[in-house]
Amino acid sequence: MEQNIKETVLVAMSGGVDSSVAAALLHERGYQVIGVTMNLWDYDRVGGNLNKDSGCCSVDTMDDARAVCHKLGVPHYMVNFREEFEAAVTDNFISEYMDGRTPNPCVRCNTYIKWGVLLQKAEELGADKIATGHYARTTFDEESGRYLLKQGKDGHKDQSYALWGIRQQGLERTLFPVGEFTKPEIRQIARNLGLRTAEKKESQEICFIPDNDYSRYLKKKRPELETHLQDGEILDEQDNLLGVHKGYPFYTIGQRKGVGIATGQPVYVTEIDAGNNRIKVGSNNDLLHSGLVAENVNWISIAALKEGIEIEAKIRYNSPGAHAWLQPKSNGNVEVRFKEPQRAVTSGQSVVFYQDDLVIGGGIIESSVKHQG
Repeated sequence: MEQNIKETVLVAMSGGVDSSVAAALLHERGYQVIGVTMNLWDYDRVGGNLNKDSGCCSVDTMDDARAVCHKLGVPHYMVNFREEFEAAVTDNFISEYMDGRTPNPCVRCNTYIKWGVLLQKAEELGADKIATGHYARTTFDEESGRYLLKQGKDGHKDQSYALWGIRQQGLERTLFPVGEFTKPEIRQIARNLGLRTAEKKESQEICFIPDNDYSRYLKKKRPELETHLQDGEILDEQDNLLGVHKGYPFYTIGQRKGVGIATGQPVYVTEIDAGNNRIKVGSNNDLLHSGLVAENVNWISIAALKEGIEIEAKIRYNSPGAHAWLQPKSNGNVEVRFKEPQRAVTSGQSVVFYQDDLVIGGGIIESSVKHQG
């Protein structure tokens, strides 16, 4: 990373250790740092945390980010993006579940909020670049003239999966200072600098669902759901009626617990039919898929996919990746064919294409192909 003391960097500060160290590293390297904490929602509207004093967008989050900036001697601002977040992320979250799909709100937030409205805010504040605490790396490829996205050095913490939606103009103005470090190294840097966030625990849940209870959130936002959609059919793979469900938006592909029927053997949700208010269940083998079709594709290392290529495909954040063949379709979508069947390919989730540590691009899973065998 080249130092340029003339550059001003807006650092998105969540109040956690990663973004705190990101700000500290950039400040140490001579950048003019501006710390910004985004206020995206409030507990009164989303529920799930009676204390209202911990987690993303809470009082202690703001205080921690402000305290780190004070220690570094850099300015800190809070920006209110609640309306933009609701329009781009939470409304989409609800509508996707209503369509029988399972969304990835972190990808939406990165694409439309951090590398959307926050990037615009950076321009308003006169910042040349933005930075976050994501474990990922960027480089510029002279041969292709494109900005590249790579996995973070720490394979256990790599977050490139959630960043596939960033466009070239966003990557051009982005720094990922912690991407060259492992998580233990970042914590040690924070300790050495005396940052109050050094030992702060990580949040695992979706930020606006602090209790990790999706059903509660959906019922709070759409009170009529349960009454309107309950008692829909639960079918097996042969379309035999097994029981009734609580409402299809409260289920996800691969779910085993809480299905609500007893068959004497484990059953999993294998299909969600929103149009007919039905769900299908089957065995673990019924969850195997040989391929998928992805839409809303964003290419990073290439301008477009002109012919089929071999890739590693990740169909969820904690997926190790699967060998696959990536093929363009005439409508701009792409087809992924796995060399080995993959479990619980889920519409609405992201699929990200890799070659070694390089992100080729990514998209939203539109449909899946069940494995026959």
